[in-house]
Amino acid sequence: MAANNKLAFLSMPAPASYVAGLGRGASGFTTRSDIGPAREGPSVEAIAEAQAKRGEEPDVDPEQFQDPDNEYGLFAGTTYEQDDEEADKIYDSVDQNMDARRRARREARENAELAQHRSERPKIQQQFADLKRGLSVVTDHEWENIPEVGNLTRKKRRKDERAFVVPDSVIVGDRAKTEYESSLDARQQQTDGFETPADSGAMTNFVEIGQARDKILSLKLDQISGTAATSGSATSVDPKGYLTSLDSVVIKSEAEIGDIKRARMLFDSLVKSNPKHAPGWIAAACLEEHAGRMVAARKLIKAGCEQCPKSEDVWLEAARLHNKDDAKVILANAVQHVGQSVKIWLAAADLEQDVKAKKRVLRKALENIPNSVRLWKETVNLETSPADARILLARAVEVIPLSVELWLALARLETPERAKASPTSHEIWIAAGRLLEQGAAADPDKSVEARNKELDVAVRELRRHQVLLTREQWLKEAERCESEGSPRTCEAIIKATVAMEVEEEDRLDTWVADAESAETKGMVGTARAILAYALKVFPDKRNLWRKAADLEKDAWNSVTVHYCPQAEVLWLMSAKEKWLAGDVPAAREVLERAFIANPESEQIWLAAVKLEAENGELGVARELLVRARTVADTERIWMKSTVFERQQGQYDAALETVSTALTKFPKFAKLYMIQAQIHQLQKNYPAARASYAAGLKACPKEVTLWVLASRLEEMDGRSIKARAILEKGRLVNPANDVLWAESVGVEERSGGAAQAKAMLSRGLQECPASGILWSMAIWAEPRPARKSRSVDALKKSKDNAIVTCTVARLFWAERKIEKARQWFSRSVATEQDKDVGDHWAWWLKFERQHGTVDYVAEVVKQCVAAEPHHGPVWQSVAKDDKSVGKGTKAILELVAEALH
Repeated sequence: MAANNKLAFLSMPAPASYVAGLGRGASGFTTRSDIGPAREGPSVEAIAEAQAKRGEEPDVDPEQFQDPDNEYGLFAGTTYEQDDEEADKIYDSVDQNMDARRRARREARENAELAQHRSERPKIQQQFADLKRGLSVVTDHEWENIPEVGNLTRKKRRKDERAFVVPDSVIVGDRAKTEYESSLDARQQQTDGFETPADSGAMTNFVEIGQARDKILSLKLDQISGTAATSGSATSVDPKGYLTSLDSVVIKSEAEIGDIKRARMLFDSLVKSNPKHAPGWIAAACLEEHAGRMVAARKLIKAGCEQCPKSEDVWLEAARLHNKDDAKVILANAVQHVGQSVKIWLAAADLEQDVKAKKRVLRKALENIPNSVRLWKETVNLETSPADARILLARAVEVIPLSVELWLALARLETPERAKASPTSHEIWIAAGRLLEQGAAADPDKSVEARNKELDVAVRELRRHQVLLTREQWLKEAERCESEGSPRTCEAIIKATVAMEVEEEDRLDTWVADAESAETKGMVGTARAILAYALKVFPDKRNLWRKAADLEKDAWNSVTVHYCPQAEVLWLMSAKEKWLAGDVPAAREVLERAFIANPESEQIWLAAVKLEAENGELGVARELLVRARTVADTERIWMKSTVFERQQGQYDAALETVSTALTKFPKFAKLYMIQAQIHQLQKNYPAARASYAAGLKACPKEVTLWVLASRLEEMDGRSIKARAILEKGRLVNPANDVLWAESVGVEERSGGAAQAKAMLSRGLQECPASGILWSMAIWAEPRPARKSRSVDALKKSKDNAIVTCTVARLFWAERKIEKARQWFSRSVATEQDKDVGDHWAWWLKFERQHGTVDYVAEVVKQCVAAEPHHGPVWQSVAKDDKSVGKGTKAILELVAEALH
């Protein structure tokens, strides 16, 4: 029976490893019924007894009986006394001190690690911070045009398809769309197919309909106008302008209306919850005004005035929302509650059209608020008579004696003697000095001494009354006087105060710094006064005289060289000013006096030679050079003598002169250069080569000699010899970028582009900060790589002027006109850079091509003011015999044409 029963396994016990549902993925579980009811485990005593029976030692926790507040180990049973507490405090203080010693380094290390961590792993918020800031400039139109975010998961979403039962009416209507009616019903048959018969005589006349509409509108306008006139209401309707006014009505969108409603609810809640908050009432009234509900705005502001009667802003807003007559009544009520408000009184005065009424309101205000400077000023401004204004101001300074503005206004109306009523204000004394200056302008007999005495007294009186102004404050007051058209008062202030708070040994440096600072600000009068005072104290300082001369080139006289007769620069500047002014005899006279004071000065001798040569007196110039060689006998005079003879075409005389000079000055390299150049002009290359060889032997450190010797060999067709000379020059003068640049140029001119590039790389290794080599490296690169090469050049050469000019030329080639102009300006920014004439020539060439006439004129003006002397092309043009007698402007144009 059991073998035949298929369900007998249900009564059998399950195998030990059987887990129900394991075949379909179940993992098995255990319930309370499987393990029986919960019961308490064995106690500690029972466990200890069982361990004792088995011979095991019980596990003892060493800290089971330990109290955390008591000592450990040996002192566990002792009493915690005052000595123990003091010891604990000492150890705690030691721990704190040790922690404080390391805290700074630990915190610095932690901060550095935190900063590094944040820089390496910035937060998402930090990465998008710049984009968030950019959202502030997004307009509403741009925000509305942002597209909606689509499905970015690239997963197909199951569409929510729903089925609805279609009504029968829809089915019948859709079926009837495609049907055609081919018969007429009985009613249509009676009217021949029309609902209204055409022959009934009722034709539509649109002209009569329009006339009727206009008539009805006119009747309504007349009715409104009549009722307004008879009722006496303040509101009236203009029938002619009514339709026009309809065009000006702003139709608000639904969004704006919704915003207004929400704001109205918020402000309504605000004024109900806090009725004493004046800004809430003002904001609610402004909202209604914006919505076009003026009646509601006036009601709200009226309630605000009742709730906040002590707020002047509420009363002013109420006056603004009403017409003038109502505003007068409102402000009259306002002064009953806030009678000390200056704004209320001024607003009431502004509402008055009559001047007398304004005066009446302001004087009533002064009765309530006599200490208001603004009310006094408004009252005085309404007075047309100076006498009445003076009376009011006299009363004002009695009531408010500490107001400087009122004192100054009174001082302008009083005489200088009576203007000094407040000795505690420096502004009053300065105003009195300006009054004296005005009186002196009207009366020339009044001297400057009165004004100087006045300011001296002012400084003493202010010190006596403990009104101490610093020296810088006095200088600022002097500059202010100059800017306001009182130069004499400025000079008096400088004379009285410039020596204050200055140590005796620091006076010269301090005064020079003050003068330069004033000149930088454009305060020429202040700088002139400071230098004048300094020259009185230090009349024998040539630097001071020179600064004064630079400040006032048109005021040269014999005083500048009277105290410093040995100052050659002052003599030369004086002669130059006379010469530029066209007074050649006066310039000769100055130089004659300079000869007497400085008989052996080569600068004065050369200046005299230049003056005579450029004025066509060549014989006199030659005689002066002969005398100069006898009296001064310097290497520069011999060089100028040789150059003078060469310029006149006297090559034999020039060679004789330079030979004599070389016997006297064998170490002067320029003499060898001039001698070789004269031989080159005569096509005598062997003699020129001998001159350069002698010069290189005598002056091996002169780089220009090596370059000129190499160019001579290159001109003679001996490029190999030129390379050898430059190689030897680089050995004698290591790390010289000029020699490396000339070597690169020799290779380029010889047609060896690869050799030139290799030479350039070697030069940059030896001279990594050379501007001229980096400029050549930029141009050696192909056009797409020049920009990146220029960035490296600027970093390595530290913004060298040559590299800056090269970058400007790159921008020029890319047609970036404004950037090119900025970089050309940077190439001549410093005084050292302004001396390079090639940069000015490139800038002029650029402006001629892309700039205006004004830009060209400005570049020429700045170049003439800078007077450059250096630059490869500039020197070759300026020292050419054909350029003798030409000025800076002419040479600049020649150099610009020579550049390519």
